[in-house]
Amino acid sequence: MKRLKVCTVVLILSVAGAAASRAEEPLPLDFEGAQRRLFAVSDSMQALRARVGGKQQLADASQHLRWPDVGAELQRVQVKKTLELSLGSLAPVAADYGIESPLRFVDEQWHTRPTISAIVPIYSGGAIPAQQHLARSTLKQAGAELELQQQSLLPDLVQAYFGQQLAQQVLAVQWDALQGLVQHLENTQKLENQGFATKAQRLQAEVARDHAERDYQKAVNDYASAQASLALLLRSDQTIGTISALFVNRHALEDVGAYEVAALALHPQIARLEALVEQARAGVRLQQSKLKPQMYAFGQYDLHRSDALLTQPDWAVGVAVKYTFLSGTGRLQQVAAARAQQDEAEASLAEARNQISIGVNRAFNDVDAARKQFLLLDSSIERALENLRLQSLSFQNGRSTSLDVIDARVSLAAARVERARAAYGYDVALARLLQITGRTALYQTFIATAEYVHAS
Repeated sequence: MKRLKVCTVVLILSVAGAAASRAEEPLPLDFEGAQRRLFAVSDSMQALRARVGGKQQLADASQHLRWPDVGAELQRVQVKKTLELSLGSLAPVAADYGIESPLRFVDEQWHTRPTISAIVPIYSGGAIPAQQHLARSTLKQAGAELELQQQSLLPDLVQAYFGQQLAQQVLAVQWDALQGLVQHLENTQKLENQGFATKAQRLQAEVARDHAERDYQKAVNDYASAQASLALLLRSDQTIGTISALFVNRHALEDVGAYEVAALALHPQIARLEALVEQARAGVRLQQSKLKPQMYAFGQYDLHRSDALLTQPDWAVGVAVKYTFLSGTGRLQQVAAARAQQDEAEASLAEARNQISIGVNRAFNDVDAARKQFLLLDSSIERALENLRLQSLSFQNGRSTSLDVIDARVSLAAARVERARAAYGYDVALARLLQITGRTALYQTFIATAEYVHAS
């Protein structure tokens, strides 16, 4: 009896030490609160939000590509310019005055040239619309990646949050089993003292009690690990008190076809790949624009005309057309390469749609299998409880053995643990199903309408 009390005290202290290793008081959070916290503290989410902000700025900037390009330039140059002007029929008259023909002017000095110039695109060969479409599709891709990351956080949180709930319930079941076997050992010792039980039966009870102690200690360690995992995921210095219990919806889900339709319409991966296809198409148009002429209007104004060169205008406006006949950049090959990228993006999109359909069917079946397993375990627990009650009475009356009681106690604990694990499996499978269909926001609705599973 002293050894039993010492073991019990040690185990209780180990639980308290594991819980106190991270914080004195746990931070109570229901699942919705934990989800909000994860979205707020996730480093990956913050990085992707910054990326979306950057792509939004670039998309806004692309709307100004048709605006005039206005600039100012200041030159301080030294030049030498020689001009000759023939006097023609006036040459003989000029010769009488010592003026030779042709007249010769030499400009050799420093000049200051401040000018303002402007260029306005008129026709870019399709380059400007392609660049604008490319910027918008890049923004769409960044938004889809942000949504994809947010959706992917749900299964991670479900595994950590309800994993702690599962570990807590297993701990409670193992504690209950240990207490039951401790009581059984005490009853066996009393019956042995009265001559109604054998030494072998007492030894069987001691072995079962010791095994239950080991299972309980493992449950203590598993619970501590689950607490640490959830606290780290939520960036918390305190352990998290999981308020929301494991849950199961007893009714079957709607037809799998509805989930497939939702997945193909809402999954962020589809939106991301569609954005990549749009970018590839814009890339083709951008490369094709290099094969076409470009037209633009221009203007220039000299702010210091008194110091201008003789050959330089005070101001100039006009329209220009530019066409490149020959280029060493391999323009046709670049168009072909852009089309190959478009084919690759379209094939990746088609493959993703097929893989998502496969994933929806697999996740749907996993949810239904976990639900059915949970329902079957209800009756198993009822039978295990009744069996334990009958075996305990029979043992007290000498009609069954100690091993029968031990087996009944162990079977009840196993059924309770399996029921909790089935509920956990349901919760995780449901999260994966909603993730792959792009409807993770519905998870809270399932929690609100479900049956909660507690250790019992």
